[in-house]
Amino acid sequence: MRYVPLMQNIMITGASRGIGLEFVRQYNADGWRIFACCRTPGQASELNDIAARSDGRVTVHQLDVDQGSSVAALKAEIGDQPFDVLLNNAGIMGQRNAARGGIDYDAWRGCLVTNAMGPMRVAEAFADNVAASTQKKLITISSRMGSIGETSATNSIVYRSSKAAVNMVMKILANDLGPQGVIAICVHPGWVRTDMGGSSADISPEESAGGIRNVIAGLTAADNGGFRNYDGGVIQW
Repeated sequence: MRYVPLMQNIMITGASRGIGLEFVRQYNADGWRIFACCRTPGQASELNDIAARSDGRVTVHQLDVDQGSSVAALKAEIGDQPFDVLLNNAGIMGQRNAARGGIDYDAWRGCLVTNAMGPMRVAEAFADNVAASTQKKLITISSRMGSIGETSATNSIVYRSSKAAVNMVMKILANDLGPQGVIAICVHPGWVRTDMGGSSADISPEESAGGIRNVIAGLTAADNGGFRNYDGGVIQW
């Protein structure tokens, strides 16, 4: 399928809930053309409602970042449509608070597949779509919990290691794609009140998504390969 671009284009993974859904709401309100991706579109009632009221600017697409066949199918559907922003948002917590003596290695493997390999699968499939756009921005939602320089933790090995891994993946992609003008960064969304973050978290999805959108909007080539907080601050790798 070939799409005719309307204004600016963005592809968002993990778009059916949490921060991903809020990104869809906010970019839709600003008139962007949105390719909203999630594992089970038939169950994404809020996302489908936004799409139904968007005059065709928001379309919902099936995507399971764990499965190479799913990524390939979406690439075949979308073709060479340019994306000003590719927003790798899909991710899981895995085993919460995993620590020495109690690690579920199957859960760890699954977390690495989704959080590190998934964004790489998507970026590999759609790098040319980003490079063909005007803004050329490849954004991955990571976590400060993946910062090696800032951690003194003794737990959450599963989640922390998956985010440290995706940070390295995206740093390498920044080196690789930078000569084509692509700006690739990782962003910490803050501790957000979502299903993953819990009800006692510090900030709302609205605040997190809004802050990240401001970061994305202000990116220049000098920011390629960076790790940023949702409020624009720089985070140690």
